[in-house]
Amino acid sequence: MRRVTAKVRKWVMGHKAVVVLLAGIATSMTALALFGTTMVYTSTEAFCATSCHEMANNVTLEYRDTIHDRNRTGVRAICPDCHVPHAPIPLYIAKMGALNDLWVHHVTKAVDTREKFEAQRSKMAVRVWTYMKGNDSRECRHCHDVAKMDAEKQTPMAQRQHARGRREKMTCVDCHFGIAHQEPKGGPGPQEIEVDRSLIPRSAIF
Repeated sequence: MRRVTAKVRKWVMGHKAVVVLLAGIATSMTALALFGTTMVYTSTEAFCATSCHEMANNVTLEYRDTIHDRNRTGVRAICPDCHVPHAPIPLYIAKMGALNDLWVHHVTKAVDTREKFEAQRSKMAVRVWTYMKGNDSRECRHCHDVAKMDAEKQTPMAQRQHARGRREKMTCVDCHFGIAHQEPKGGPGPQEIEVDRSLIPRSAIF
């Protein structure tokens, strides 16, 4: 590292300030482009659903032909729509947290077979449900705007359930879970999970 630093320092001192400035700008733009490309590519359906066998052989197969994949309108919600934050700061935090997925894939291999995946399904589901309850189903609300819902177009049961949800301060995932993936056998459901929602960030950037 010292050798590299020394070479950079020597190069900088041997050139005019404008050359150094232009080189710095070019390097920064290249780094920014690579960063942006990585953010975009790792938030695509192709990457999320098929880049590793853990996803391709399990949850991706379960997702096919669900209401979020195939429906009368053709409007689809893909993996990143539900599992990747859309606001900048939460997105960066989530991407850093995704490094754990690399650790599991390459090192621990905790879910590299169907049997291991099923054994961990409940634990993974609880982790996702807790996260979604903790941010008031933020990713759900990116597409589903409660303020824009037309109650008259909902079934009587849906109207009653949504009224109950507002009355009891429930969040989307409390009722709408298992709609894209198989429900785990045993373990607590979303309504049984307690989270401290007083810490939910409310600013637009979050």
